[in-house]
Amino acid sequence: MANSLSAEKRIEINERNRLRNKAYKSSIRTIYKKCLIAINNTDENNMDSVNSLLSLSYSKLDKAVQKKMMHKNAAASKKAALAKALKKREQNK
Repeated sequence: MANSLSAEKRIEINERNRLRNKAYKSSIRTIYKKCLIAINNTDENNMDSVNSLLSLSYSKLDKAVQKKMMHKNAAASKKAALAKALKKREQNK
């Protein structure tokens, strides 16, 4: 356990940050999954919604990298997977 007041404070701060990061990463996973589902189950008429979801997921991933919640290569990999799925969908029209 903590032996000093500053150590106790760091424990509280770390827990607060852990919960904040957990919520943010959860939202990233949710948006990423919604975007993949939208790409795979869309028709020509819903491409606007796909593009908005894609833009939102790119933005969330970039913000996570900026806040050091995610490694830049992990975010780049996720963005590449989304782009690849979209390209595959466009080729299979």
